[in-house]
Amino acid sequence: MDRIIEKKPWYLQKKNWYLAVGVIAIVILYSAFLGTSGLSYRVDEETLSIADVKNDYFQEYIARTGTVNPITTVYLDAIEGGRVEEILLEEGSMVQKGDIILRLSNSELNLQILNSEAAFTEQVNRLRDTRLSMEQDRLNIKRNLLDIDLNLAKSKRQYTRNKTFFEKDLIAQEEFEASRDDYFYHKKVRDLLLERQKTDSLSRTIQIERLEANLQKMEDNLDLVREKLQNLNVKAPVSGQLGALNAELGESKSKGQRLGQVNVLDNYKINAMVDELYIARLNKGLNASFKFNGKEYQLIVSKVYPEVRNGQFEIDLKFASELPNGIRTGQTFRTKIELGEPREALLIPRGGFFQSTGGQWIFVVDSSGEFAVRREIKLGNQNPKYYEVLEGLKPGEKVITNSYELYGESEKLLLK
Repeated sequence: MDRIIEKKPWYLQKKNWYLAVGVIAIVILYSAFLGTSGLSYRVDEETLSIADVKNDYFQEYIARTGTVNPITTVYLDAIEGGRVEEILLEEGSMVQKGDIILRLSNSELNLQILNSEAAFTEQVNRLRDTRLSMEQDRLNIKRNLLDIDLNLAKSKRQYTRNKTFFEKDLIAQEEFEASRDDYFYHKKVRDLLLERQKTDSLSRTIQIERLEANLQKMEDNLDLVREKLQNLNVKAPVSGQLGALNAELGESKSKGQRLGQVNVLDNYKINAMVDELYIARLNKGLNASFKFNGKEYQLIVSKVYPEVRNGQFEIDLKFASELPNGIRTGQTFRTKIELGEPREALLIPRGGFFQSTGGQWIFVVDSSGEFAVRREIKLGNQNPKYYEVLEGLKPGEKVITNSYELYGESEKLLLK
């Protein structure tokens, strides 16, 4: 028997479609407001770092770890090479200027001294022999002058007599001329001896001066060699503390090799390495500070080294006033180096968000406190605590400063 089928109302006929549309709408709403999507992300507020945007004085500075060093370090280099024979002072000892730290030996230098002394002695003997020979020549010339003066006097008397006799026709002309020639001969011989005496005297003077000059040079060279021998005794160039002594008994050291150093402890400096990013902004005279035993001490940048190595350059900081009690060489401190004068600026604390955004945007918490939205910003300078905000934020607003790695491409954070 057939049964009459009743026709259902139109809304009952399409209820499955309505149910499907409703489910889709619920999923969309849940994804938008209660779950994760490309636009929003639900987070627990207690896991966030929320900070206030505020106006305050901004001091741009960098924090670097510095090492305490003596204000002056004088290095010990081997002036002469040699073998380490004796070490008189140990590393860390206090020394006075001129104290012998260690002794070296050098057989070649000893041989050089012996040769120089022998050459010097030979030159002294040569000078003495030359002077003796010159003195003998001078005496011979003097004796010859005596002889010629005697002969000249005799020949003059004979010539004078014969001239008188010749004028009276008492002697022959030949006898007169012979006495005359003899007299003038002795006279010329005397003139030659006088000229030789003068020439020899001048020559002797020049030769003696040259020999004495050579002797002086040899004596200076001998003193220099002896000084080299004294340089085998390595002495403290200044008073201070002996540090980093690099020598062992029996070890050979070459000329110019570093043996150690002496630290002058009347003052200290702090040496720090800084990223090359700041090389154009770090200048001599900038202020710095560090804390020691609960007290802050002021520093001044005293030297900026121009060389950049491995992306860093070196600076020295000296104490502006008092030295901390108990400070020691080699200690390390966290120094705060100022890059300019404090100025008023809009600030937000540093945080992990910068690694995700590059400082180009940040999540700003809504005034209701229920969500945070992404906003474009512009940051300026920074220090280890704060970023300077140039655009995009206002004083009193709150921002999320922790890392954004978990939020993906979300434009909105829902706070629960």
